[in-house]
Amino acid sequence: MNIVDLDAGKDILQQVRSVYAAAGKVAALTGAGVSVGSGISDFRSPGGLWSVFEPDQYATLAVFLREPEKAWQLYRALGRELQGKMPNAAHRALAELEQRGLLAGVVTQNVDNLHQQAGSRTVFEIHGDHQHLHCLQCGELITVADEHYQVQTVPLCRACHYPLKPNVVLFDEPVRAFAEIEIFLSDCDLLLVIGTSAQVYPAAGLPLRVKQHGGLIFEFNRESSLGVDSRNRSIADYFFKGDVGQTLPLLTRAVQGVL
Repeated sequence: MNIVDLDAGKDILQQVRSVYAAAGKVAALTGAGVSVGSGISDFRSPGGLWSVFEPDQYATLAVFLREPEKAWQLYRALGRELQGKMPNAAHRALAELEQRGLLAGVVTQNVDNLHQQAGSRTVFEIHGDHQHLHCLQCGELITVADEHYQVQTVPLCRACHYPLKPNVVLFDEPVRAFAEIEIFLSDCDLLLVIGTSAQVYPAAGLPLRVKQHGGLIFEFNRESSLGVDSRNRSIADYFFKGDVGQTLPLLTRAVQGVL
């Protein structure tokens, strides 16, 4: 595994540029770490949302169906966490790569909509989005409003009066568009794995699948967390060590020849 940090010399950056240029299709997989620079905490980190609201007590489909009032305690906390947040340099770097024809799209585990706000056009939201409320009974989908996070009552569907839930994937629910994502990544030559611990499946299995199909992996994180191959080697070919808000713009400059 080649390590690239913020002090990387021109030789390694030129090598990165050559590898990137040789890839026929480049895609990105992002996790919570890509949004930390926007002020959104990693739910799994100490002090994160899961340390306040235990997932099996608040974030399952069964809890919502049984006690929507309890489930909405978590939804309000999450909604307030996301309110007013803006894309950071990492989001903007990915959007720029796509706009320049250097990135096919983004698969994200995040529900914050920041990739789209930054200008990314092809975004697969594997865990849904927190910008809409969804009725499980009639399928009604409405845009979330600030008032939904202020009141203490559970919002009801205008069509059938069933309790609404944010359009996010809860535990016990299937992820979104996974068959479409598998097709999208089936011919991926280079996958940028950004700000994810690669612990939550099925998204965590995507880097290995790309690797098994002969693709390369660029990992961006503070510490490498991807799995290993049959020879006990990291599946990452290049590890960009550091804050993704700095290493992704570094990659963007490198692939454009601004070294």
